[in-house]
Amino acid sequence: MSGELEMTNLHLKPGTTLKIKGRIADGADGFVINLGQGTDKLGLHFNPRFKESTIVCNSRDGSWGKEHRDSHLCFSPGSETKVTLAFHSDEFKVELPDGYELTFPNRLGYSHLSYLSVKGGLQVSSLKLK
Repeated sequence: MSGELEMTNLHLKPGTTLKIKGRIADGADGFVINLGQGTDKLGLHFNPRFKESTIVCNSRDGSWGKEHRDSHLCFSPGSETKVTLAFHSDEFKVELPDGYELTFPNRLGYSHLSYLSVKGGLQVSSLKLK
């Protein structure tokens, strides 16, 4: 079973940290966490892909930007997981469950985020904003 969570009208400012906990479905191919100002305006598209053993990060402003790939995949189907996303004026920092950190530039220069979605094989059990 795959989950889907979508939140709009958020007002996240630089310095905000978002902790997402959940369970990755058995047999999941991956999942997606999107942060931005709408479905077509994403400052961060975070997409672990199990079949490719990679994490793809991207931005979207009507069309996709250049993919950033990282082969540090520490997620597995059927497991509990936690992802921490920090929003800064110049970049996004994503802390993976094993403590590894990856950064992705704030290409679109967002000074606030109003949209969050979690799709695919991640069933969210808790969400914390700090």
